[in-house]
Formats: sequence, C-alpha cells, structure tokens
Amino acid sequence: MADAVAPRRATWRFMGLHPLRLMALGFGSGLSPVAPGTAGTLAGWLLFLLIDRFFAPSNIGWAAIIAAGFLVGWWACTHTARALATADPSPVVWDEIIAFWIILAVALPLMPVWPDAWSWAAQLALFGLFRLFDAVKRGPVGWADSLFKPKPGTLPGWAQGFGIILDDLVAAACVLVVWFPAVALLASFVEPWPAGTHFRVVPWNR
Repeated sequence: MADAVAPRRATWRFMGLHPLRLMALGFGSGLSPVAPGTAGTLAGWLLFLLIDRFFAPSNIGWAAIIAAGFLVGWWACTHTARALATADPSPVVWDEIIAFWIILAVALPLMPVWPDAWSWAAQLALFGLFRLFDAVKRGPVGWADSLFKPKPGTLPGWAQGFGIILDDLVAAACVLVVWFPAVALLASFVEPWPAGTHFRVVPWNR
C-alpha cells in the first residue's frame, strides 16, 4: 500500500522542520526520554503560569486561548502523527498541555480563598490527579483512547489527530468531577484565616 510507511522517531531535528511539530511536541518537552506525558504536562503548567502572569487573561480570554489551542493543536497533532507514521506518538504532548490548561482554567478561579501555599498545593494535586487518570486510562479515559484508531497500514488522519486529544480531554473532565466534591468537603472542615497561612478546624455541625 502506498500509505504504508515505517514509523519515524521524533528528534530535535524532526521538530525543527515545521512549527506544527514544535507545538505538538510541547516545544521539546515531548522529547524527554522518560515520561514524556509528564514532561509535557509540566510544560503546560509552566506555560499556563507564564500566560497568566504576563497577560492575565479573563475567564473569557482563557476560553478563547483554549479554544484556539485546541483547534490549532488538533492540526498540529494530526500533522505530527502523520509525519511520524504513528497513530498516537508518545512524544506528541500538546494533548496533555491543552487538557491541563482546561483543568487549571476551570478549577483555580473556583477555589476557596486560601493562602498562596494552599493554591500551589492544589495545583500540584490537580497535576497528580491528571497524570493518574491519563496514565492509567481506565473507564471513560480508556474508552476514549480506543476510539479513532487507524486501519493497519494506513497513515493517521484528522480523526486520529482528534483521538490523540480526546482521551486527555476526558481525563481532564474526570479530574474536575473528582476535584470539586473533594474541595467542597475539605472546605466544610477547614477554613483558612483571611490573612496569613493559619487555618482553623470548622465543627461539622456548624
């Protein structure tokens, strides 16, 4: 078959040949020899903080950034997967980046007013939950991951590019489904003082 092409290996040179590959490979984070998905999520976390720090987008602004990132990222993932002749290449980590942006953009504005240290701990917990759901791929995440697989011997196309992102979006949704009840439960027991980093335990029958 004309479409049957041997898979290629992602390298720094490969990434530098096209800007869509730079995006799909998480600006090089996906080339990590160990746990590229985790490296990509860390890169996404850093990018989120930098964008939020220097541009301070509103909630609508973040929605626009994420929507644009999803659409362009779908293109980038499709292009890169096709160039690598692999349906879901592990170095392609834009899916982790956009999914973690969604988690942070939704969860952080709805956090209780807690000290900065608690905010960082919350972000770390969100990171850990997302990596757990994404890596284990059970339940809805595994179902989403099984969709849009190409026929043997054919190159990935737009459907496979969408599939690369889909399971991470489902993982992000699972994180938020777990996160908000957990935060509500914690807030019912513990409330920080308005100023400082001390907290007080709130009686259950308040």
